[in-house]
Amino acid sequence: MKQTEPPSCSSSLVFIGKNSHGNWVAQEQNGLFGGLFINRAEAVRYALFENGHHPEAIVPAPSTLELDMTSSPTPRGLTEPRENHSDYDSFRLRRVA
Repeated sequence: MKQTEPPSCSSSLVFIGKNSHGNWVAQEQNGLFGGLFINRAEAVRYALFENGHHPEAIVPAPSTLELDMTSSPTPRGLTEPRENHSDYDSFRLRRVA
């Protein structure tokens, strides 16, 4: 019988959820990858591709999920909705879908 490592050891978590604008977001817990999507299915498909096809490591976001594409990876992807969105101008987004 083949033994496998638990998801926390073999791959990092990828959060899937909606941002404050209603777009679907997939974001790796440390900010290593992420993207905006038109529907949940595309966000999950991207997450599976990026995490090596580990569906057990894809989890729904417990709150609003804002895409964080800053230059240094940080675990700051999950945030509460903000009133002021002027900081979005400083983000550089890469097209993923």
